Amino acid sequence: MRVVLWGDGESPHLLKWARALAPQVELWAASSRRFLPGFDALLPPERRLALDTKPRFEGGNVGLLGRLPAFARWLRRVQPDWIHAHYLTSHGTLAWLATKVLGAPGRLVGSAWGSDVLVAPSRSALQRGLLRRVLRACVLSTSDSQFMAQRMHALGAAEVMTFPFGLEQLPPLPASKDDALFFANRGLEPIYAPQRVIECFGAIAGQWPQARLVVANEGSRLGAVQAQARSLGLQDQVRFVGRLNADAQAEHYARARWYFSLPRSDSVSVSALEAMAHGCVPLLSDLPANRELVLSGRNGLILAEGATPSLLALQGLLERGDQIAAQNHSWVRQHAMFGPCVQRFLARLHELQTR
Repeated sequence: MRVVLWGDGESPHLLKWARALAPQVELWAASSRRFLPGFDALLPPERRLALDTKPRFEGGNVGLLGRLPAFARWLRRVQPDWIHAHYLTSHGTLAWLATKVLGAPGRLVGSAWGSDVLVAPSRSALQRGLLRRVLRACVLSTSDSQFMAQRMHALGAAEVMTFPFGLEQLPPLPASKDDALFFANRGLEPIYAPQRVIECFGAIAGQWPQARLVVANEGSRLGAVQAQARSLGLQDQVRFVGRLNADAQAEHYARARWYFSLPRSDSVSVSALEAMAHGCVPLLSDLPANRELVLSGRNGLILAEGATPSLLALQGLLERGDQIAAQNHSWVRQHAMFGPCVQRFLARLHELQTR
């Protein structure tokens, strides 16, 4: 089965898909930008196409559209059975145009990443219309939450396979945790509401002087959240550590008892799954996909918009901290390992290939 993996080759998420698919199919890859070095060990250069554009999150990617003829010519040379497009409003649209308008070969499979389904359709009628066309053209689509799958069906998707974009390896459950340590590692961008993380931690720290917060990652709001921490007198309790590699991030997960993720819009977050696998107690924003992971008060907290966690609620969870850690670790092992999910996905492609 010849599969073209099509998306942002500089994303570790696309590289993760490539690692899972490469041993099992004849894999080719096309990137709207370039490729991370990790692709070198998986695919020779002759099986890759780098369009070298600079797509923007907010849309308006005319430069990417201008590379459509080159993408279609490459697909004619490859002759794929399947084109697996990641992020539907950009890469999905180009795959749809290449096959349906320019006649390139390959049947379309689409993987939604979150904002392409949950945010982009509300930006404009054009993006909503393009997403509908892409979803209707996909023989099979994937979603990482039931909530997003429902949105995709409402927009015209026929068959949607739902599974978390889970872990490749399950880490060992830490032997001990720092009960006063909180960790946050979502991007420091408005959609991830990093200032709300500082606000919530400030409410905790005011009642719990021993509490500390480590904030990882980078983004346009870094300066603002650093200033916010200073204005709240938290400079000795909040540490900003920048972008971390996987090993360093795992060390922080393993030490921290608590994990903050408070985005305004999201599907099932990989980082939340990683935190749960390392036995953290998740403190999440009130989004439908987060409620698929956390029963508030049982294995974490769901924080309503504008709410901050009470020390009483945290103490109740802390009393069962080790039990919750084991429970969350077990849930990830049973439901959110990436390898078995990809196996189901490929089995379904094999079935569909004969139709």
